[in-house]
Amino acid sequence: MIKTEIKDYLNYGKVLAITNGVIEVYVTVDVGPRIIRYGFVGGQNLMCDNRNAATPKCDAEFEDFFGKGKKWEILGGHRIWTSPESYPNSYYPDLNPVKYEITEQGAIFTPNAETENGMQKQLEIKIDPDDSNIYVTMSVTNIANKPQEFSVWGLTVSATGGTLIVPMNDNDTGLLANRNISVWPYTNLADDRLHFGKSYVTLRQDTNVDQALKLGFDLNQAEAYYCLGEDIFRKSYNTYHPREKYPDNNCSFETYTCATFIEVESLSPLKIVQPQETLSLTEHWSLHKKPCSVDFNDDKSIDNLISKL
Repeated sequence: MIKTEIKDYLNYGKVLAITNGVIEVYVTVDVGPRIIRYGFVGGQNLMCDNRNAATPKCDAEFEDFFGKGKKWEILGGHRIWTSPESYPNSYYPDLNPVKYEITEQGAIFTPNAETENGMQKQLEIKIDPDDSNIYVTMSVTNIANKPQEFSVWGLTVSATGGTLIVPMNDNDTGLLANRNISVWPYTNLADDRLHFGKSYVTLRQDTNVDQALKLGFDLNQAEAYYCLGEDIFRKSYNTYHPREKYPDNNCSFETYTCATFIEVESLSPLKIVQPQETLSLTEHWSLHKKPCSVDFNDDKSIDNLISKL
């Protein structure tokens, strides 16, 4: 049975807490929205709930676009964005109360319209009644009076101390390449937090390393695993390579890390969205207990881990 209640959480104000007795999901309603907690009941939080995990945006260029005194905070947790990223447009100051509607399987969250960007975002969460599965649907409606080209972007800002597993494409393309990897300018591919195997790329979050790192992938399998202690967070989504066009050199999955968090990101195809048209992206999340030990630098060891989930 799914239960909901409003409660206070850390320095976020009110959250809507949703649980089925197996997992609990908290979504901010005084700011955001953000999925600020996802974990087993009474267990650790897989989301980053450090509101100060990144420096706020509040410079003159930002205030010229959004208004005097406005600022953007990362807040942490899972948020809806759109790609391609741009400044200041992408950093909408979503620090106002969020409307919400409780449904049979979860809730729908509707923040204020982003009139400056011509967009209305909405987050819907559906929870299975007796397991760890949740379905996170992010929708963006073009409320401008002209077409806009964008992709719906789901950014899951996750807790520190874990390791991300990204399964690589394994389709046989003969003499042609079967994968595309995008690398951001500040990324060092010799970084020892990063490991490239034949079948997997792994990325370790390290609170002692402040250097940022970001990569993107055109994942056919469209899944990733974030391993934190004895818990494993799995994210999957639908992908449409190679038929559809994606942002950032055709990436449907991206990850970013620094000293304070790691991001597990999915993207929808890049579309020209007409006025009043809505573009959506749904992610499937699940939580698992770690079934065995694993060497994150060894493909066979990772194969064994994933096969037992």
